[in-house]
Amino acid sequence: MRAHSSAIDDSSIAVGPSTGIGPGTETGVGTSAGAGTGAGTNSTAATGRGSHRGGLTLAGLGVLAFSLTFPATAWGLESFGPWSLVALRTLLGAVIAGAALLLGRVAPPDRRHWAGLAVVAAGVVIGFPLLTTLALQTSTTSHAAVVVGLLPLTTAVFSSLRTGARPSRAFWIAALAGAAVVIVFTVQQSGGELSGGDLYLFGALLICAAGYTEGAGLARVVPGWQVAAWSLVFCLPLAVVGTALALPAEPVRLTAHGVIGLVWVAAGSAFLGLYVWYRGMAEIGVPRASQLQLAQPLLTLLWSFFLLGETVPAAAPVAAIAVLLCIAATQRTGRDRRTR
Repeated sequence: MRAHSSAIDDSSIAVGPSTGIGPGTETGVGTSAGAGTGAGTNSTAATGRGSHRGGLTLAGLGVLAFSLTFPATAWGLESFGPWSLVALRTLLGAVIAGAALLLGRVAPPDRRHWAGLAVVAAGVVIGFPLLTTLALQTSTTSHAAVVVGLLPLTTAVFSSLRTGARPSRAFWIAALAGAAVVIVFTVQQSGGELSGGDLYLFGALLICAAGYTEGAGLARVVPGWQVAAWSLVFCLPLAVVGTALALPAEPVRLTAHGVIGLVWVAAGSAFLGLYVWYRGMAEIGVPRASQLQLAQPLLTLLWSFFLLGETVPAAAPVAAIAVLLCIAATQRTGRDRRTR
């Protein structure tokens, strides 16, 4: 990032994968692609392929972690009210993140990154969990998966507008097809009716896409785990106040499911999941990484079946195969074209 704010310019987006250096140090400023010998070019290409595979793996692990979020939230709601659950989730996540930063002796982020971290915190740490938790009071986890079905496409659109990325026409066709499969499947599964929590879900969709896009840009110049950690720490004061206000106002009935759900959404989704997700997006690009989330609703359905006892319809395998084909198509399209 070269601007004084958190804005992501073309040069910072077009660089290679993050090398894991600390805040304030930019990466990817090197020789041009045509410089060097043929052996160097081959080595660079091999490194690029390895980095792409590693980025896919990291982003895939993030999707796996996120797919457990809705079932874990449903478990958490067995013990806590929605406001208490979100406040405690944020509080525990911030404590875990703060401990990791202290153990790593990580210096505070540069001021120019604060605005970007605030966007990530507002969209991913606070907004999305709160709105989806409120929605899950009236929606099943399988119905709420419609948010995740639209999130990849929305994130790709946000990335295009925010960074100037221009995926190919084939990418957009595959992305739209994948989103359509997921939407038709989830709406059909819910009987074709939209629940009262859909406004919460659509709001969560928009603010989460903005947070993902901003976080991916930050992860190119700040190690991905630090993006996740600092965004959580930024929310610590609000989480303390929220916990103090919500816990006395809402009933608490501690159960094993409730505690496990709280721990997972705090440690798994809010910290570990965000770490691998942002790192993966930084390495393979926001549009391609976002399309891996097309598999998330179907994974969530499986977890809902095994963990919550919800019924998985017979159409699920067909939808899963169609979605996987769309994901493969988005990953095989050419590199993004970028405006200058």
